[in-house]
Amino acid sequence: MITPVMPTYNRIPLSFERGEGAWLVATDGRRFLDFGAGIAVNVLGHAHPALVEAVSAQAAKVWHVSNLYEIPEQRMLAEALVDATFADTVFFTNSGTEAAEGGIKLVRKYWAAEPSRTRCIAFEGAFHGRSTGAIAAAGGAKLTEGFGPLMPGFEHLPFGDIPALEATMDERVAAVFIEPIQGEGGIRTLPDGALKAIRAACDRVGALLVLDEVQCGMGRTGQLFAHERAGITPDVMLVAKGIGGGFPLGAILATEAAAAPMVAGSHGSTYGGNPLGCAVGVRVMQTVNTPDFLGAVRAKGGFMQQRLGALAANHPDLIEEVRGEGLMLGLRLTEGHAPAALVDVAREEGLLLVPAADRVVRLLPPLSITEDELAEGCARLDRAAGSIARVAA
Repeated sequence: MITPVMPTYNRIPLSFERGEGAWLVATDGRRFLDFGAGIAVNVLGHAHPALVEAVSAQAAKVWHVSNLYEIPEQRMLAEALVDATFADTVFFTNSGTEAAEGGIKLVRKYWAAEPSRTRCIAFEGAFHGRSTGAIAAAGGAKLTEGFGPLMPGFEHLPFGDIPALEATMDERVAAVFIEPIQGEGGIRTLPDGALKAIRAACDRVGALLVLDEVQCGMGRTGQLFAHERAGITPDVMLVAKGIGGGFPLGAILATEAAAAPMVAGSHGSTYGGNPLGCAVGVRVMQTVNTPDFLGAVRAKGGFMQQRLGALAANHPDLIEEVRGEGLMLGLRLTEGHAPAALVDVAREEGLLLVPAADRVVRLLPPLSITEDELAEGCARLDRAAGSIARVAA
């Protein structure tokens, strides 16, 4: 049966009328503690006063003018990102998918004068978005089935398999695409040593390193970007989700050398970098990119890992492993338990979670959440786990 909204999602019959920090209030009045944050988007929670003020102030001035003109808010956000990262320059998009597609174009344009440089290395379990280029980069059957023929040039290795990467790297490799922490893939973290080895392998053959920090960036791990802990820098980085705090916004960050071929007319976006989105992004950066805020995320992440470790010990028949960093955490369930079941039972306890691959349930609360709210969420999760155990018995 056809519906007004194309049925590309299996939507839960639940809708919300307002949000308050880490809480969502449903249209029937029920309150839910939000450990999904719009899938790692709402880094400052719902209706954060600073973001409400930024949207309201900019909306009263100008929303959109197009990139035919200088946009002061865009320049402010670009300068903030350049000052805080490895990047020399930024291209703004509306989403992570657009950032991935633009990143693929950048890599191809960079090597346009060397037609032998066509190989792009990516990793199994990846998620880079839903465009044709992004699904080719990810490669998983769940994303690609029925959408062929796929964009050529991508080769896929097991996630984190450094010997396999080093064996395949040669002077035909244009770039390596990787998420420092896979989100959709099941909160799988690339060790610091592996990130360093990937950087070294790229340097050895002159390939570009493209990091996808759409989900793991913008403070989620307790660093502004997850790769910082390894002490390496990419040539290109894809950013979205948290950068807009809930407003559609994404970005491609690049070094001057990597971005050199991206001249006038080589790429564009009608809405990308619009004044409204960039005004919000500036406020997100001002709030998140401080030592106190990022330190608090690390502390809350440590607190959460302790609570989840105790939870796993209490429910060994359900929870096999606690994964992740900062406030990007996952529970890998034991074989035979589907993440969707725990998500459904937790929702009955007033807790919103997000499923992922590899039998993982994701916990992605707003970075502004309090320790008391984290403790309350763990208590609700404990009750949900207990309910599943009782049914199993």
